[in-house]
Amino acid sequence: MRLRSLQHVSTPFTPGRQNVIRTFYGGLLGLTEITPPASLAHLDLVWYVAGPGLELHFFPGETDPRAARHFCLDVDDLDEARRQLETAGFGPYDDTPIHNRPRFFCRDPIGNLIEFTSIQGPYQS
Repeated sequence: MRLRSLQHVSTPFTPGRQNVIRTFYGGLLGLTEITPPASLAHLDLVWYVAGPGLELHFFPGETDPRAARHFCLDVDDLDEARRQLETAGFGPYDDTPIHNRPRFFCRDPIGNLIEFTSIQGPYQS
């Protein structure tokens, strides 16, 4: 497995504060908001383009760092990444599927949540 890039950072916000997120990141910082995948539409997410190939994701939820806060790594061989992590004793697990974004999650040795993906195309198609 070879790491291609950091794909996104995901962080929580207090539920119901999407407008505060949009005012700061979209209005003040000028980031372009993008529509999350249809399979995640029910989650009230707010996503932005944060640079070439990099996204910033906000989700309503716990502000406990061990909750869903995570970063995502785009790798060249997702199956090999899963095998390496399983062999090393880390328990990768699947979550809600996203079109063109096969993925899984695991925790690092100090408890950080990491998403691994292998981007196959835009998730909007």
